[in-house]
Amino acid sequence: MRATSRKKVLAIVLAGGEGKRLMPLTADRAKPAVPFAGIYRLIDFALSNVVNSGYLKVVVLTQYKSHSLDRHISQTWRMSTMLGNYVTPVPAQQRLGKHWYLGSGDAIFQSLNLIRDERPDTVVVVGADHVYRMDFAQMVAQHCESGAACTVAAIRQPIGIADQFGVIDVHPEDPTRIRDFLEKPADPVGLPDSPHEVLASMGNYVFEADALVEAVTRDATTTGSKHDMGADIVPAFVRRSQAAVYDYRDNVVPGATDRDRGYWRDVGTIGTFYAAHMDVVSPLPVFNLYNFDWPIYTSYGPQPPAKVVQGADGAPARVDEAVLSPGSVVSGGTVLRSVISPAVGVAAGAVVEGSVLMQGVRIGPGAVVHNAILDKNVVVPAGARVGVDHEEDRARGFHVEDGLVVLGKDQPFPDPQG
Repeated sequence: MRATSRKKVLAIVLAGGEGKRLMPLTADRAKPAVPFAGIYRLIDFALSNVVNSGYLKVVVLTQYKSHSLDRHISQTWRMSTMLGNYVTPVPAQQRLGKHWYLGSGDAIFQSLNLIRDERPDTVVVVGADHVYRMDFAQMVAQHCESGAACTVAAIRQPIGIADQFGVIDVHPEDPTRIRDFLEKPADPVGLPDSPHEVLASMGNYVFEADALVEAVTRDATTTGSKHDMGADIVPAFVRRSQAAVYDYRDNVVPGATDRDRGYWRDVGTIGTFYAAHMDVVSPLPVFNLYNFDWPIYTSYGPQPPAKVVQGADGAPARVDEAVLSPGSVVSGGTVLRSVISPAVGVAAGAVVEGSVLMQGVRIGPGAVVHNAILDKNVVVPAGARVGVDHEEDRARGFHVEDGLVVLGKDQPFPDPQG
């Protein structure tokens, strides 16, 4: 570990995804900029993991609807310039032609000037839209010891759901070496030490810098390539027997509990996004936000403390299994199994259950919100209902998916009396 710590490491965060499956939450922002657990953005988890791992030179490759993402990075992720550290967003530069990134591999190819300028020994490449904790230094150490040109982080998943992932087939004689990379296989082979599990790619990689530059440069002229890290770049390393796998199960993060160790969520759909929030609010959280040994960094502005008070009529507020963010006020209302973001107000007699309310949402007196995700600044009028009758929700033009109702940013709510 001491020998590898002297290697120069550059971290690249891939944050250019469009996030179509998270609509309408991505109608006005990039997927990595989607708020999560009240005060965070999705990208905060990737960036916190990188800097907690000791890697303080970080570039974030952005593309779609990147304004709020760029602003968040610029305002929140400030490093010591005296020490030469930085987290900087880099948009599609069109250095090689008048086109945007064609895929995650092409994003790196179009940004090779960043690698050439920094001249790292090793490049850590991570996705920007997963919820997890990971010490990348441990993965880099294994990578350096293995002698591989490419290492892929993988998480164990039941073999019955292998068709939902990119699956890594390992050599039976050496389970750290990748024999094949299978995209959503219908008939996978279980792991040598656990036949009922497979290794699914997490979308996190470590590369020898020269090998990565050579690989994306070759891929740029390969006919039929999707120019994607998982579909093209990594399989090319596998075919040349240069790829190793890192089992996420072996990663030990300071402060982790037995319950949340090894947690990882790909929040790529409305259903998984919601499920990850419910993991956070449970009494014994499956993902523990209160690990101060491995903090998730963010900035949520000058918000006052959260406040829970009785309503104007003297009715008490009730809050249970809830995350209350700074600046939120529950005044005589009921909040159960929900995430309440900054500057949210829940008025007297209102009931919010199993829901995610983003910044600035207002719930009027007597309103009912059930199994819903309300994006920023949505106002639910007094006495209105959301998530109680899905036919009623659809008639109002609300998005209904996976048993959830989703209102987009600033989406108006029809007057219940109208």
